[in-house]
Amino acid sequence: MTDTALHPAPPASRRTVRINAGAIATTIACVLPVFLVGGLAVQMGDDLDFTPAGLGLAVSVYFGVSALASVPSGALVERYGPAVVARAGIVLSAGSLLAVAGLARSYPVLVALLALSAAANALGQLASNAALARHVPAHRQGLSFGVKQAAIPISTLLAGAAVPTVALTAGWRWAFVVAALAALAALPAVPPAERDRARTASARAGRATTALVVVGVAATLAAAAANALGTFVVDSAAGRGLSPALAGLTLTLGSAVCVAARVGAGWLADRRKTGHVAVIAGMLVVGAVGLVLLAVAGPVPLVAGVVLGFGLGWAWPGLMNFAVVRLHPQAPAAATSITQTGVYAGGCLGPLGLGTIADAAGYPTMWGTAAAAMLLAAAFMLAGARLLSRSPSPSR
Repeated sequence: MTDTALHPAPPASRRTVRINAGAIATTIACVLPVFLVGGLAVQMGDDLDFTPAGLGLAVSVYFGVSALASVPSGALVERYGPAVVARAGIVLSAGSLLAVAGLARSYPVLVALLALSAAANALGQLASNAALARHVPAHRQGLSFGVKQAAIPISTLLAGAAVPTVALTAGWRWAFVVAALAALAALPAVPPAERDRARTASARAGRATTALVVVGVAATLAAAAANALGTFVVDSAAGRGLSPALAGLTLTLGSAVCVAARVGAGWLADRRKTGHVAVIAGMLVVGAVGLVLLAVAGPVPLVAGVVLGFGLGWAWPGLMNFAVVRLHPQAPAAATSITQTGVYAGGCLGPLGLGTIADAAGYPTMWGTAAAAMLLAAAFMLAGARLLSRSPSPSR
């Protein structure tokens, strides 16, 4: 008798691993278009004649459409189930990538196709949230959501790797073709659809309650401030005399800290039964301190600010999703679609608004404004935590 026969893996464990792998693969595949455009911006800008400001506008449009598509996508997940919607998001993302490769001959067409791919982002994110909420044991969901959100920076790494391996050899259009094939390769990772009693959730379970709206507003402010880190920290540091190499390495460090912090926050969340939204508020306060440090000249404040800003100020999305689905288990996609709308709205408005402040008043003023926004987000999170604690959960 083989060792496998003597010690078979428990079916529940295999199912959990497959659900987690499917959520990660779906998340990466559905968000690839926007990160690939960012990674190939130099080559694409030369060909399609757009500037960094044009790139910023395109990314803002992407997140704006993601925000508009979030709530309808959540409703689709509740109606048809996460497996069906995840596959639809992957196919739409791959189709958008192929369309950019073949049809993007001007900047306006690129923006339109990127906006189309934003719907795939909303579909994939909410399908993944529902899959984790419904099929991963409750005592492991925090870690699962943390790992899923930590997978998003992997898309940035893939986009960066596409520059030397494909874009600089075969051209940026072929990089989009390769990315489309990679996205389609995620389809087998999506677990098969199964009958799910949670799909019959009442309309009330996914209603936009006051508590969810307040948390969504907090997410808008926090995401707007945190997005400034990835968007402006390198240019800000270079403008204050630091070498571009050091500035870039600091951003890489911040991204690594962010990945570790998202996983760590999820792991710790599984060891707490309540108070997760209040913990997010505390993380945002520390993140705001990091943003203030970015306004101080010198390499030490820069490194400390990036570590605190990325490590705690941008490590909360997985914890937020976990907290929301924990309180709304009957309609996890509908509930997280409301708070996810806030995250996407912050991704849309943050770079535009804070970039304007940086142009008008300089980076120190911009970092101070971002810190104030993050502190205000912490206050809204605390208010949301109190409202959630008073509201009976659908599971009760």
